[in-house]
Amino acid sequence: MRVVLQRVLEAGVAVDGVEIGRIGRGFLVFLGVSADDTPLIADAMIDKIAKLRIFPDADGKSNLSISDIGGEVLVISQFTLYADTKKGNRPSFTQAASPALAQELYEYFAKQCRGRFAKTATGTFGADMKVALINDGPYTINLELN
Repeated sequence: MRVVLQRVLEAGVAVDGVEIGRIGRGFLVFLGVSADDTPLIADAMIDKIAKLRIFPDADGKSNLSISDIGGEVLVISQFTLYADTKKGNRPSFTQAASPALAQELYEYFAKQCRGRFAKTATGTFGADMKVALINDGPYTINLELN
């Protein structure tokens, strides 16, 4: 499982010109699922995200977690995180999960986030989405489990 996580002041996602999800301060999570991923791996990734201390404390040091600040999460499925560009100029996505498995784990991931964070919004699996954000920092981290 791969995540590109961005600390944001706000973020939103639209499909066909209609906004379907919006959050305030928190994390924009781009989620990539591989063929080897499981719900246990998703749970471990969510736990890592929840405990990641990258929000500033009263002294301005990155010392607080999203849970500490009551932050929100926007989860977007992104199979392109498993792009392999080693050969040629056209990416291969053979490491990405099948659409059925990816959707199952994406929906599981989002459901688990809803039970853990102040607010969780999502995109639409497999849709052409337009994502807008105000990156805070900017602060972007790549996370990988599996």
